[in-house]
Amino acid sequence: MRKRHCFRKENWKNKFSNYGYRMTAARETIIKVLQETNEHLSADEIFMRARKINPDVGLTTVYRTLAKLSDIGEINSIDFGDNRLRFELTNSEKGHHHHLVCIKCNKIIDYDDFIDEEVKLLSNIKEKLEKKYYFKINSHLIQFYGVCNDCNK
Repeated sequence: MRKRHCFRKENWKNKFSNYGYRMTAARETIIKVLQETNEHLSADEIFMRARKINPDVGLTTVYRTLAKLSDIGEINSIDFGDNRLRFELTNSEKGHHHHLVCIKCNKIIDYDDFIDEEVKLLSNIKEKLEKKYYFKINSHLIQFYGVCNDCNK
């Protein structure tokens, strides 16, 4: 479970200014929404939560802010097969994790309790892909699709 942590305006202000962007009240609100959730929210869900905090936040601003956060590498946008991009901060306290996605109820489980064999396997795959394609891999996202325990009952 992600720990809630305070919004550090100066840190985010510096991240934005390093890329030529300004920190606005709306962007601040959107980042707070992302920091304070354990869920993988769509842009519409982020918009609805942000409006409760700051009624001046518009849907267009949410989309633009998400695009900027993606450009500067601060969020992952993930399609879990439901035709809606969902977002999570890359530097969240979850750390590196994968996703288990139920194809019946759309439940998403963050999977981060890797065992040694899994770490070795992924490291081996990464190394082979880098050599095969002459490509330096910085990160990866993995989703496994199936049926959760509740839906299996």
